Amino acid sequence: QVQLVESGGGVVQAGTSLRLSCETSGRTFGTYAKGWFRQATGKEREFVASMTGSGETTTYADSVKGRFTISGDSSNNMVYLEMSSLKPDDTGVYYCAARRIYFIGTNADQYDYWGQGTQVTVSS
Repeated sequence: QVQLVESGGGVVQAGTSLRLSCETSGRTFGTYAKGWFRQATGKEREFVASMTGSGETTTYADSVKGRFTISGDSSNNMVYLEMSSLKPDDTGVYYCAARRIYFIGTNADQYDYWGQGTQVTVSS
């Protein structure tokens, strides 16, 4: 069983940076792709970023490309989302996810495991 626990959310001002962390349990590195999704109040959950099982390939939603970076550290089973130049539209609950397939997924229904989420609020 894979467990995911996010941390690092908070209230920040527009234009600043924030790093989200996701602690993973189980043998996910090298095998399971990881992703970050977000959900704003009243909206559907949307894709943010994903990386392959070993992290050598990444992909991003157009809305965050060039501002967000997904990465992983297999030595401590962590997945990160570095966010910069934050905008009020980036506000939402951010979820870490893993899928039992090595390759990137951009749809929420492609993922098998989810964390509880961490709130990010960007004020203008």
